[in-house]
Amino acid sequence: MTHRLAVLLSGAGTNLQAILDAIATGDLPARVTLVLSNRAGAPGVARARRAGLPTAVIDHRDYPDREAFERAMIGRIDAAGADTVVLAGFMRILSPLFVRHYRGRLINIHPSLLPKYPGLDTHARALAAGDARHGCSLHFVTDELDGGPLIARAEVAVEQNDNVETLSKRVQQQEHSLYPRVLRWRAEGRLHLTDQGVELDGETLPASGLSPGTPA
Repeated sequence: MTHRLAVLLSGAGTNLQAILDAIATGDLPARVTLVLSNRAGAPGVARARRAGLPTAVIDHRDYPDREAFERAMIGRIDAAGADTVVLAGFMRILSPLFVRHYRGRLINIHPSLLPKYPGLDTHARALAAGDARHGCSLHFVTDELDGGPLIARAEVAVEQNDNVETLSKRVQQQEHSLYPRVLRWRAEGRLHLTDQGVELDGETLPASGLSPGTPA
């Protein structure tokens, strides 16, 4: 059976597009069975509809509390039969209720070399710190904000004349390459979260995750 993805987003959906492109070329043996957003006006929702994908908008403001909002999301995601839940710029902090329901099936991308710079404004923080390297990280999601077990990271050099926009653009290019690659490992049944940590092909990965040069 083809691996089924549910993609959660709040913004433009550029990582969704990278995933769809990889599916179209055969590089990612999966299909997107749901694109869910908490924002009706998110460009990523329009992108998904143009691609003919099933979509759902569940506005957190329509619910009395976070638990009710997340239970509504869980209902739609489970109905879509998702094998992996893909956070692609979903700008809501998820509670233990949601995270534990999808333990080992919930993956997030973060625009920094975790554990550096969890949270927001990562590019500005890297520039302010004078970092020579910056990048993005993919990790399984746990209760800790941007703190789940690392799967892989991709680095870019910080150039002398970089600003937030230029640095963000280069990091995003790495995101668009790295996310489909990691999801392919999931679709092929090679990537798992165990009590010992993240495993790829039966081998436990280092705590820092894989580097970009690691063969797929």
